[in-house]
Order: sequence, then structure tokens, then C-alpha cells
Amino acid sequence: MGDMRKFADRSAAVMPAETHGAEAYISEDYARAERDKLWRKCWLQAGRLEDIPEVGNYITYDILDDSVLIVRTAADRIKAFANVCTHRGRRLVDTPAGQRNARGKSANFVCGFHAWTFDVTGENAGVCSFIQAQHEWGGALNDERTRLGEFKVDTWGGFIWINLDPDAGPLREYLEPAATMLDPFQIQNMRVRWRFWTVFDCNWKVALEAFDETYHVPGTHPEFTAFGDFTGWGRQQGQHSHIGYDAPADAPEADDSILGENRAKLRLGIGDPRISTAEMQKYTWEGVNTNTTKTLVDVAQTLPEVLPEGTPPAEVLKYWLDTARQIDADRGVEWPKVDSDHTAQSGTAWQIFPNQQIGHAVNNMLCYQARPCGYNPDKCYFEVAVYELYPEGGAPETEWTFAEPKDFPYVLKQDFSNMAAVQQGMKNLGFRGNIPNPKAEGAVVSLHRNLARHLGTGAPVPLD
Repeated sequence: MGDMRKFADRSAAVMPAETHGAEAYISEDYARAERDKLWRKCWLQAGRLEDIPEVGNYITYDILDDSVLIVRTAADRIKAFANVCTHRGRRLVDTPAGQRNARGKSANFVCGFHAWTFDVTGENAGVCSFIQAQHEWGGALNDERTRLGEFKVDTWGGFIWINLDPDAGPLREYLEPAATMLDPFQIQNMRVRWRFWTVFDCNWKVALEAFDETYHVPGTHPEFTAFGDFTGWGRQQGQHSHIGYDAPADAPEADDSILGENRAKLRLGIGDPRISTAEMQKYTWEGVNTNTTKTLVDVAQTLPEVLPEGTPPAEVLKYWLDTARQIDADRGVEWPKVDSDHTAQSGTAWQIFPNQQIGHAVNNMLCYQARPCGYNPDKCYFEVAVYELYPEGGAPETEWTFAEPKDFPYVLKQDFSNMAAVQQGMKNLGFRGNIPNPKAEGAVVSLHRNLARHLGTGAPVPLD
């Protein structure tokens, strides 16, 4: 487990008002500098362990000019190789047209140019095992010259992480304090329910920041305000950040004895809590298809019938959660138990610098990732993956599926509707720079503070 001393309780901190310019979003020079100063220096989440369950399984991960082959070389070992033949530089594994990445199973990779062959399993993983007319090099070819290049790879939370920097420090150290705060939620046990990727007409930071704060909810998702009004916050934690929201002090959500490990994760609606909770869960399931499970939705729909009118909110909440937990347990799904104080401190989602968000709960998880699409600062790849707990062997088989922005669930389309407009707006001669809300958009400020540390430019500056 990690060192909790690395986690700072910033709930009472008053953050200064700051502004940052548009360079990081619209400058092609900045986008090019990111390759060497950011993407080749940070730990990046590249896949899930369940994507490569058997020896010889592989996936690829691309970031700008770099392509990485991630292979299960043995039952207990994963390696990350440069996806490029050491002979003349041809990519070994091509991404099929229309796919996010390549995925398959093989004992070796054969270059499509001159048939050089590389073993990718066992002790010889990475070794070039066949070279046409090797004798014609007069003995100059040795293993060091011909074997595949390797990158650092490690795992945490069921995710596979890579780092292109040979001098990078350990993954666990990099992830703190996020790793320590997320460990009790056992996200390594969750499996994908659906995962889509798309291309946006905006910078990767514009796309990611749309989900790094809840300040946008009244303006972008006004229908959600009918279910309650909660104050959002975002707090920097070293090179990472986390977001959450405050519940009114007199709300049942503030009672540890009721929510336990769900504190700060689930909300009752306003008004009759039986009806509003049922409506809110139904809308969430149909409108965004994230942040809940079918069990929670189904139990919520029964609340108006099984509980009498006038049932106190605290009792509604307890019945809902206890019933859902028991139904899941009966089908072989055990929710982890997390200390309520820990849950409250952890917030609702963590932003793992530079480009990953993990929205955590005891029985589901929502993850976003954004990456540059070439060196065009106006384009990016954006990915959404929804996870939950399943009984042993009950998880669905899923692939990364391309979806046009218009084909995502309704609420996500509301978020997407802002992105191209923001990207274009920041190029306006009259735009003087972003002015993030110091409390609600603290995660956005955190991102740019850390970007500036890597890029050497664009640091937020205090507002007079």
C-alpha cells in the first residue's frame, strides 16, 4: 500500500484566483514540444490486463510518433517493445483501418518488408530469430543490434502503464497519492461494460478538462439540477488532482452511518426521495449510461412501491443501498468495504497526469482518456470506458469501438457540444485567457501547473 502522508487534505484550503493563456491549446509549436517533454516522459495508461490474458496476447498503443507493442511474454510477465523492425524501421504491427489499436495473439512478429522475425514470448522475447541472408553482414549482426527496443512497463489497478523514458522512476511512486486513495476500491476487479473512442475537433486538453470539473453542470446539463444542487471542488495533489462535491450538512449523504463507503458517491434527489431517486437513476442510466449499475437502477425503480410515502431520506438511502448490495452478493458480486472517511477524502474522480481520469466507486468506474491526434492542436482522440463488477466469468467481451460524437449517450453529447466551440473561441483575438473557478475548477489549474513544469511555458499566473 502507498504512503498516506503523501495525501494532503485540502478541503479547507482557499486557492488563489489564477489565469492561464491559450498557448497550450492552440499552438502547433506547443503540440510538437509535448512529444519530447511530456509524452516521452510520463507514465501513460495503455490498456487493461484482461486485454492480454494469455501468453502471446498483445495490444498496441500509439502516442504521436511512437507505437508500443505490449505483450504477455509469460504467464507472470509483460513487456513493452518498440513497434518497429530494427532492420529498416517498418512498423511491425499495423493498426487495422478504423480501429483504435491492434490486438491479437502470436508467438512472433514478422516484418512485412523483409521478413525479419522477432520472438515475443518466453526468455527470448524481443530477440530477432530470423534474418534473411544474415551471413551477408559478415558477422556484424548481434543480438544487441537486432533485438527489439524495450520500454518500461508496469501494472496498477488492473491497468497496464508504459513509460518511454529509460530514466523514469517507479510507477507506484509516480501515481501517488492517487494509487493509495484508489486502492481500497479494488478497481483491478472491475471489467469493461462498454468502451468507445472518437475524434474531436479540439485539443486533447479541452476534451479532458470538460470532465475535470462539475462547475459546468448547471450550464451544460441543467436537467440534473432538478435532482439537487451540490457544490463541486477540484484539488491538486502533487502532479495529479481529484474532484468531488460537498453535500449540504443536513443531508443524509453527510451521515456516515448510512452511506459508509458510498459517502460522496451516491445522491438522493430532492423532494420525495423515493420518487426523485428512482427518476435520477433512470435518467442517468438512459442519458449517460455511466456512474451506476443495472442493480442500483432496478432497485431504485422499486422505491416508490416498497417504501411508504413519507419515508425519511436516510431510510430510503439505506434500503436502496442495502438491497442492491445483497442482490449483487447473491449473484456473486461483492462490493468492497471502504472506510467512509477515506471515501469522502478521495472524492468522485482522480485526474492522473497527464491525460487519464478515473471516476471511482465501490461497484463501478468511469474512465476518460484524451490523446493528441498528430501534431494538429485542433484534433484529438477521446476515449470513454465504463466498468463494473461482474460475477466470475460473467463479464462481457468488449472491444474498443469507434463512435461518432453524435452516437454517444445523450448527456455525453451535451459535453461534446462545447468542445469545438471552446477550441475555436480560444483563437479569438479578444480572448485574454482562461479564468478557472479556484474551487470548482481546481483540477484544471492543477493540470496547467504541471504542464508548465514539463513544457517550461504557460504557467497559471495570479489574478490581481
